[in-house]
Amino acid sequence: MSAAVKESLPSYTPEEEKLVIRNKQGVPVGVKPHNKWTARKLVLWVVITALGVLGWTMLAIVRGEEVNTIWFVVTAVCTYAIAYRFYGLYIQRKIMRPDDTNATPAERVNNGKDFDPTNRVVLYGHHFAAIAGAGPLVGPVLAAQMGYLPGTLWIILGVCVAGAVQDMLVLFFSMRRGGRSLGQMATDEIGKIGGTVATIAVLVMLMIVLAVLAMVCVNALAASPWGVFSVGCTIPIAVGMGLWLRYISPGKITQVSIAGCALLIGVIIAGRWVSTSSFGKYLHLSPTTLVWAMIIYGFFAAVLPVWVLLTPRDYLSTFMKVGTIIVLALGIIIVRPIVEMPAVTEFASNTAGPVFAGKLFPFLFITIACGALSGMHAMVSSGTTPKMIQKESQTRMIGYGGMLMESFVAIMALAAAVSLNQGVYFGMNTSEATVDKLAGPAVVQAADGNREQITAEAVTNLGVTDAHGNKIQAKWESWDANGQDKTYYGEEALKQVANDVGEPSVVSRTGGAPTLATGMAHILHQIGGGKTMMGFWYHFAIMFEALFILSAVDAVTRVARFQVSDALGNAFKKFKDPSWRVGAWSSTALVVAAWGSLLLMGVTDPRGGIQTLYPLFGIANQLIAAVALLLCVVMVIRKGYKKYVWIPLVPFLFDAAVTFTASWEKIFSTDPLVGYWQQWRNARKLLPSLTDPAKIDIQKAIIRNTFIQGTLSIAFLAAVVFVLICAIIRVVKVLRTNDTTTSEDPHQESNFFAPGSLFASKLEKKLVAEYHVVGDPALIPGLKKTERIAEEKERHEH
Repeated sequence: MSAAVKESLPSYTPEEEKLVIRNKQGVPVGVKPHNKWTARKLVLWVVITALGVLGWTMLAIVRGEEVNTIWFVVTAVCTYAIAYRFYGLYIQRKIMRPDDTNATPAERVNNGKDFDPTNRVVLYGHHFAAIAGAGPLVGPVLAAQMGYLPGTLWIILGVCVAGAVQDMLVLFFSMRRGGRSLGQMATDEIGKIGGTVATIAVLVMLMIVLAVLAMVCVNALAASPWGVFSVGCTIPIAVGMGLWLRYISPGKITQVSIAGCALLIGVIIAGRWVSTSSFGKYLHLSPTTLVWAMIIYGFFAAVLPVWVLLTPRDYLSTFMKVGTIIVLALGIIIVRPIVEMPAVTEFASNTAGPVFAGKLFPFLFITIACGALSGMHAMVSSGTTPKMIQKESQTRMIGYGGMLMESFVAIMALAAAVSLNQGVYFGMNTSEATVDKLAGPAVVQAADGNREQITAEAVTNLGVTDAHGNKIQAKWESWDANGQDKTYYGEEALKQVANDVGEPSVVSRTGGAPTLATGMAHILHQIGGGKTMMGFWYHFAIMFEALFILSAVDAVTRVARFQVSDALGNAFKKFKDPSWRVGAWSSTALVVAAWGSLLLMGVTDPRGGIQTLYPLFGIANQLIAAVALLLCVVMVIRKGYKKYVWIPLVPFLFDAAVTFTASWEKIFSTDPLVGYWQQWRNARKLLPSLTDPAKIDIQKAIIRNTFIQGTLSIAFLAAVVFVLICAIIRVVKVLRTNDTTTSEDPHQESNFFAPGSLFASKLEKKLVAEYHVVGDPALIPGLKKTERIAEEKERHEH
């Protein structure tokens, strides 16, 4: 090393040098943990704990007739902080034991396609955007029909001990195994037979998850030119960001982020003008047209290199997602809306819920899904993210921290939903078929197609009461033609909601996304723009939700492609090569064809699609989580850490109890609101007596859909039980032989440095500067290709 190079290196104090981890060549690769308790830190954590206890007291114990939504924010933030600092760190030290001297798959392979060492901030954005799909937005909104308290308990506590634990452990284990997929890890760790069954079952279940993610997006954008324009524009914006970061200003994250966010705001504002222009009629797309658009988008997004669309889009989405959720949280703190939904409603103990059928246990847990625990997350954690993570020490920040942020999204979605008037909430989330049944044939006939009138009558017939014990009705506070404040009721209230948010109608907009957008607009217009900005905030929220979902659709499609490639690679070795384009394209085509077919079935379903597919989505998603947690149990035991096996075992046992019970009820229940096969029998019995062609088509669709759902439910349950038996056999064998060999890749010395936390410390910033001088030019962030060549040449000369 030349004298000039040595002079450019930063200097370290003796205390700092003791903390630096270097490889055999003296290149920095990590920093030793060095957290020390101080009086200031102790006071801070005492305050956080006290606020958390106060929040839980107000939500779960005091309650009363009026509960302020501000306690959702306080309780969630304090609980997450405690869980991340203490429980997440405990798991990291006892089970994961990250070693930054070990090179990650991204550093070892670094092919610029799927394996790409990605800045931790950008990767956090990708991971969060990929896991945060429809679940944290839709699930809590739908689950609100049971009241605010059950969902709040599961979303906040469940994520700390289950969801975040699963995400972090699967990410770490996959990273230690070359970024292998969940199915391949199951094959390696549980056994070939059990792993093969797990791979097939997980892949099929993942197709249902993808179909529902896409369906929620379709429901949000259907017949909404404003939304279609805004969301469509995010694709070229993201591609432009990717090209800019790759070729023009590599590593210059701040400037491209500002430009991307500014363009996003611009297209949202322009969307209102476009929707009312002559061009807007071309964006008034039907659900079927949107399905084909989603399929085409999903294919190309999954086969393009990650830096072209996937990573910049997810990073851009994260700015919008996290920013919007923070703004919503601030809006709740400023406006302090009162919770309109009771703590627990009548629908928690019966199956008559108009939004979805099923009692609190087990259906609340599979409905909330991604907000607390999600199998789809395990696919991302063993798909794209482990192939891009720079250092092992970043796993807790990305895996555990990313899931906590998604849970916060879920709790904010729940808060927004329960702050809406109950009549408006149920009017928006009840399908037309259920509304007609509740209103009665006489009202339907007399209304002559007036859906608001029919829905208003149906809401009053629900038999639901508010926190004061009064019968609910649609109620909306707005203004009249003269700009004066006015409260609307019943049919007028539902029409005024639609008018305020700039939509033709909001009744029976099932799927949860429109309800959340309305709830957000209802809160945010009070802190930004007033009532005239309701339409802007509504469509901003729709674009925000669509960004959430599209980011998950493209990422999970790519993840499913990895799963298919790994599975086919066991028979055809060529598929194991991630750089083989033919294999990547053919695997992706299989994936999008599978979830696209289910999506078409969902959007043409006479019962609104969400009622048909969402229960199956919830069960499938949680069964994938059961497989992932079970795999973690096996890997912890095989690693020799059986003392800490309770960490993944406890959430696995709970998740298995929930999903097995839900599957059993869906298969064997004779309640036509719950059991698939009972619905199938009833529809077959009714069909011969019908003469109306439209009603005949409806019953035929019900027969077809329930047969598929019932068959898949049996197959999924049987497959997971079989995998469980294989896992038990493997665990017993390991415990008898004390064989601690695993499928982990051998240690390979790292030659790369990156900070381990989201915000670099003073020492880490020094080490980043040193690495820019002594590090591998192929790994230094921010260097263009020409600069890398020049850097290599200069080093050879010295």
